Amino acid sequence: MPKGYWVTTYRSISDPAKLAAYAKLAPPAVQPFGGRYLARGTASKAYESGLKERIVISEFPSVEKAVAAYESPGYQDALKALGDGAVRDIRIVEGLE
Repeated sequence: MPKGYWVTTYRSISDPAKLAAYAKLAPPAVQPFGGRYLARGTASKAYESGLKERIVISEFPSVEKAVAAYESPGYQDALKALGDGAVRDIRIVEGLE
């Protein structure tokens, strides 16, 4: 079964305190679903139409686990803590293997 990935790009961060509150709640919320962070931080380089913005890539055992993690009560609590503190784009994609 192919793995699932969250690709999260931050278009803007308006409240670092809200982002910090989210960052405390999100990891323990996704861990029960097998989620782990592969990369997070500001892009080192951006090419073509890319922007040097914060990006997070998270890996899950499957797309189903990735979706379940996002929809879980624990992760929804993390999103509530983030609130309007950032504008983000999250996509869930299936791995090639």
